[in-house]
Amino acid sequence: MIKVAFHTLGCKVNQYETEAMIEQFIKNGYEIVGFKEHADIYIVNTCTVTSLSDKKSRQMIRRGKRINPDAFVVAVGCYAQIAPQELEKIEDIDIIIGNIDKNKIVEIIQEHPKLKDRLHVYDIYGLKAYEEMSVDNVYDKIRAFIKIQDGCNQYCSYCIIPYARGNIRSRDKDNIYREVKNLADKGYKEVVLTGIHIASYGKDINDIGLFDLIDYIHDIDGIERIRVGSLEQNIIDEKFIAIANDIPKLCPHFHLSLQSGSTTVLKRMNRKYTADEFKDKTKIIREIFPKASITTDIIVGFPGETEIEFQETLNFVNEIEFSDVHVFKYSKREGTKAAVMDNQVDESIKQKRSEILIRETEEIKSRYYKQFMNKEIKVLFEMKNDEFWIGHTSEYIKVKAKSENDLTNEIKIVNLVDIQDEYMIGNII
Repeated sequence: MIKVAFHTLGCKVNQYETEAMIEQFIKNGYEIVGFKEHADIYIVNTCTVTSLSDKKSRQMIRRGKRINPDAFVVAVGCYAQIAPQELEKIEDIDIIIGNIDKNKIVEIIQEHPKLKDRLHVYDIYGLKAYEEMSVDNVYDKIRAFIKIQDGCNQYCSYCIIPYARGNIRSRDKDNIYREVKNLADKGYKEVVLTGIHIASYGKDINDIGLFDLIDYIHDIDGIERIRVGSLEQNIIDEKFIAIANDIPKLCPHFHLSLQSGSTTVLKRMNRKYTADEFKDKTKIIREIFPKASITTDIIVGFPGETEIEFQETLNFVNEIEFSDVHVFKYSKREGTKAAVMDNQVDESIKQKRSEILIRETEEIKSRYYKQFMNKEIKVLFEMKNDEFWIGHTSEYIKVKAKSENDLTNEIKIVNLVDIQDEYMIGNII
């Protein structure tokens, strides 16, 4: 049996697409092995968010060839889409596949001897419809990610992804329903809707939006939680208020991508909203979900960011009381407008600002957790680590609890009694 090894870099969308490609190989009689093992085919699903992502992709491609010099090596995904000519210079690669035809990867590899060259990269903007890929089994996971759309029309000044993924393309709601139903039948209790820009779901097809979709899949038996991936603040509107009240399975956890608490920085980022507009959307969420977990991403050291602008971000984070903040130091990405902006911030300043914001975030997160002290709350348990079972509340609070029973994929009521680092400690009721 031919052995195939995968390595995935980057986001949840890449991980989902890797799982879908793995299923294609399994259905065609291939054996899937770990990337460190001896395989006949090595496939690297690449990422190109930063120059470092490109470097890691190249390293993994070469690693596969070192493990087995006779192996067939495939580079697929965003880096392949953006810079196929760079990858062509790597002799270790046999085929380069962009972000089109991932759903035909087995066929492409089998047809390789007939291909005139090893490039299988096409104009992503020529793709107008969503390319269907589905996952029947989520390997070694409790939470099932469901890809609902691809592409992005935002063109933030620091981001290369629209060039790698093309314009927005929404997945047919009935195909999403069937995939969720299939996973529910197999025992999955929580699904996470993900994509490149899920707030835009439905804008390119019929009169349907993200929260209409959630309402559509809400009554599937077995699914107890529906979680949404990263959102843009513009989706929080009157329709959200109307629907959110009627979908109890919707997790009160909203990751709203902020990037900066300074309106002037947001303008340079081409984010299309002000800090005050973002703040208003968080108020709407908390009117419906008073204890909602609102998490975000923030980039420090964006070109031209002054001490005053950084302080605006610090003040904003404290005002909003995010339950968690993912802090990133700005990384120059060639091919974006931000890469050629004046007043690039020194790396030492980025590091200092990152450390300050992370410390501030930890204090805010602790305050958020304290709201749940001595409260009983449902936890979906996922794995055991030493003597503790680990799980998450619907707000995505990490919880540890002891039990003699196997709690894998079980939802239990837990009394939360302590906070230790990034976890709350609880006793199962």
